[in-house]
This record gives sequence, structure tokens and C-alpha cells, in this order.
Amino acid sequence: MALLTLSSPHAKGSNRTSDLMRWVILACVPGLALQTYFFGWGNLHNVLWCACIALSCEAIVLKLRGRAPAFYLKDYSALVTAVLLGLALPPLAPWWISLVATTFAIVFAKHLYGGMGYNPFNPAMAGYALVLISFPVAMTTNWATPSSMLADGQLGLGDTLAVIWQQSPLPDGFSGATPLDVYKHEIAYKTEETVRAFAVFGEHFALGWEWVNVAFLLGGLVLLGLKIIPWQTPVAVLTGLAVPSLLLGSDADQYTPLSIHLLAGATMLGAFFIATDPVSSSTTPLGRLVYGFGIGLLTYIIRTWGGYPDAFAFAVLLMNFAAPLIDVYTQPRTYGFAGPKRGPKSRENQ
Repeated sequence: MALLTLSSPHAKGSNRTSDLMRWVILACVPGLALQTYFFGWGNLHNVLWCACIALSCEAIVLKLRGRAPAFYLKDYSALVTAVLLGLALPPLAPWWISLVATTFAIVFAKHLYGGMGYNPFNPAMAGYALVLISFPVAMTTNWATPSSMLADGQLGLGDTLAVIWQQSPLPDGFSGATPLDVYKHEIAYKTEETVRAFAVFGEHFALGWEWVNVAFLLGGLVLLGLKIIPWQTPVAVLTGLAVPSLLLGSDADQYTPLSIHLLAGATMLGAFFIATDPVSSSTTPLGRLVYGFGIGLLTYIIRTWGGYPDAFAFAVLLMNFAAPLIDVYTQPRTYGFAGPKRGPKSRENQ
């Protein structure tokens, strides 16, 4: 199999994997802080718990493969997977949900294919999709209610741990559907004005969720400014979500409006931190635009007509399938040649 040849200029300077991964983790901190503020201790617990599982699984598998765990753990790739899973999972999901998702992400979605740099699918989203399909009740009924909707505030740390680890029953009102889920199901027989009156939407777009998305947007812009992630992918994702929403969903009495698509759910986290995974995404400039647009479009389609209110994981995994083919047909012109060599025939001639 011929390898793809990428044209110059090539990156230079300090681009160590560990440095890039540390910046990704740091850029997630504002979003995690606001998740903790609005939705309680659940996501912070999930991040720490998933980190312990991911590092343990990584070390065990590396040892079984005859690799030096101390050396490979320093690239922080397993820790990034854990952080993304901890942010994406429901705050009050049982402990075993995180265990299954993280173990599958590290052992099967990553190391089964050869480890860092060889996995064709985003490990975090593979783990998330597995538990979402396998345990739909646990994954859809454990979303925490925003603090401002609760008279006594969020659950304390002790109560949160009791719910996650001991399956203690939640008091009424401490969990509920997400804004995307509420709008999707209620708009079928109500008007926008009536649906917007639900407390989960607050005064703006989605109570608590909009500020979490803004925090992830700011973190993503930091990564863009540092040139850690390419601009084409997140811009294309948001465009792919916005275009059908504006064309088909202009009537808010029938479809979810663009504001809720962008500022509720995992949109900004997905666009800037998940879709930009350098291993499983497209690698060419034009290919990133196609790849990102496909994720945004699929997210809108599944959110609108599918069975899941937030479909980012499925959209990413479907486009992971297409990324190698997209790269073959979107190769840039190599310096010294009149045009780009694109398609399988050009690969055979090299």
C-alpha cells in the first residue's frame, strides 16, 4: 500500500505530542469548571475516575505489548481520551458506565489497532457510542439539572459520590432531559414560545449549557491561536451544522433553531476538541473542510430525525470511516508539480 505524500512546508519547532496534549487538557479546564458550577461535581468526578482507568489500562496493555509504560504514558494521549470522556458522559452516570467506556476506548479503539497514531476511530467517541447504545437508560436519565433551577443548589460532593458509586436514589428534580431533548420532543405538538417557557432554557438559549459551550469555544480559540488544531475542521463542523439548520430549520415551530444547536449539547466541545483529533480525522486542508462539514451535517440529521438528541459521537465515527478516502481525493499540489495527484490511480503510479 503506497503511503500518501504531503507537500511542504512541513512543521518545525517544538511539536512534541506531550506538549500538544497538555495544551488540549488545559484548554478543557474552563469548560469543566463551568460544568462543575452549573451541574455539580459529577463531571469533575468522571474526569478523575476516567483518568485513573485510562492510565491503568494504558499501562497494562503497554506492558503486555512489551512496551515501556513509563515512556509512552508521558505522551498524555490516554489522559486526553479520559478527559474528553469525562466531559461527555452524564454527570450522574453510574461508575461502571465510565469504566466500560474508558476501558473500551483505550484497549479496543486504540491499542487493538496498534496504539497511538494507528487508531482509525476516535477512541473517546468509540467508548461513548458503545455505552450509549448498550445502556441507553443510564446514559439518558442521569443528566444533572442546572443549579439555578434547584432551590437548595446542586448535590454536595458526598451525595454525588453516593449516587454514582452506591446507586442511591436521586431526589426529585435533580436530573432531567437536556435542552436538545426537550425541544426535539416538545416542539412536535407545541409552539416555540411554549417550549421556550420551559425552565431548562432559562432567559437565553439553554440554561447553563450556553456558558459551558462558550467556555469550550474560548478554549478552542486558544488552541487555534497556538496552531495546535487546524482551523478548517471546527469551522467546517459549525458550518455543516448551521447550513441545514438555517435552510430547513428556519421555522422554530417545527425544528430546533440554530442557537440551541450551537449552544446546547456538545457542539463546541465536539467541534474544537473531538473532531480535530489528529489521528482519526482528515489530514489535508481541503479534506478537513469536507470531513468537518460532514460531521456537522450528520449531527444535524441525526439530531433532527434520529433517535438521539445529541449525535456528535455517531457523526464523528461515521466520518472517521470516510477520512482515508477523503484524503486520497483531496491531496494538495506537491511543490514542483503542475497539479495535485488525487485518487487511487495516482497512488498506483507513484
